[in-house]
Amino acid sequence: MHSGLVATRSADPKSVNSAQPIDAVSLAIIEQLQEDGRRPYAAIGKAVGLSEAAVRQRVQKLLDQGVMQIVAVTDPLTVGFRRQAMVGVNVEGDLDPVADALTAMDEVEYVVVTAGSFDLLIEIVCEDDDHLLETINKRIRTLPGVRSTESFVYLKLRKQTYTWGTR
Repeated sequence: MHSGLVATRSADPKSVNSAQPIDAVSLAIIEQLQEDGRRPYAAIGKAVGLSEAAVRQRVQKLLDQGVMQIVAVTDPLTVGFRRQAMVGVNVEGDLDPVADALTAMDEVEYVVVTAGSFDLLIEIVCEDDDHLLETINKRIRTLPGVRSTESFVYLKLRKQTYTWGTR
């Protein structure tokens, strides 16, 4: 797993759905930061043909618009989180209240509205099996509107990257 700072595209629905088109230079800046989130603005500027100040301004604008975020990515095992799972959730009625409640839970890393066998897919990161059971059984399954869940416990994480570029 990558441990270091990386730039990721934002999953903030407000910014994703209303985002302005991003020009080629900003896309190149994002790719530079996805390779190394601590890359100096001067080095990025050299790679994309801008001054350090221009890169700094563009990065700030991308952050302010919610187009990307710069975060430290850790291996959950090394920081005390020994259990991860993907959970498929089926909902009766409106998805939004359930998705909002799941989004508010610290253990839930992401929430995706899907088409297919599940209404929502969520990823959970927990300290151990007891914490996972408590989260699913006492907190997720008891949410109003949750009809059923199916858990896929991670046995081994083989790949997790944030370097998909801007394709």
